[in-house]
Amino acid sequence: MPDLSLETSCDGHVIGIDEAGRGPWAGPVTITALWFNPDAYDQLPNDINDSKKIKPLRRASLADILQMSPHLSCTISKDVDDIDQYGVVKTTLMAMAEAAAGVIEQMAVAGINGPAHALIDGPLLPEKMPCASTAVIRGDSRSLSIAGASIIAKHSRDLIMQALDIDWPAYGWRQNNGYGTRQHQQALAKYGISPHHRRSFAPIKRLAETASPNADHH
Repeated sequence: MPDLSLETSCDGHVIGIDEAGRGPWAGPVTITALWFNPDAYDQLPNDINDSKKIKPLRRASLADILQMSPHLSCTISKDVDDIDQYGVVKTTLMAMAEAAAGVIEQMAVAGINGPAHALIDGPLLPEKMPCASTAVIRGDSRSLSIAGASIIAKHSRDLIMQALDIDWPAYGWRQNNGYGTRQHQQALAKYGISPHHRRSFAPIKRLAETASPNADHH
């Protein structure tokens, strides 16, 4: 289970950052930066964990709790236009820097002064971070702040995919969240590519090259 040992070993205000949706074939990538107020560490829910290990209903209620005062968070979603233009990794890293800047701005408004330090899930660090930062491999199972960020990002992205599913029900996004499941693949073969598919991703790219020009429809 993640804990606060990384947070308490850092100087400054610690911001955990994680993403949801790097792998799916459709929909945005969503990034959350989260600062837990140390004055409320002892009031944090005791089941904060890697978002993938938490059932959707509990994840939703945790996401609501973690986005409430006295904690601060910033969640950013980047859609397929950015992903196809810059690639999903670069898009994610740019959004991580943006989300960190968003939390630091909220801190300034709240009168919380002093340096910040970001803990970022994964092996890569964004180039233009607004504060000191550390890459943490498997961070969502080690750092409570990263795990909390993963919960908010995953729940936020799930809501986006559920909304997109209303207009594009054939692809099953409510169930698969845009991942390349069998149902998703069958719907792509039958209905073609939607505006929310990532055309830079190999399976979609292949389909786009073989599809007829008028295949873009519900």
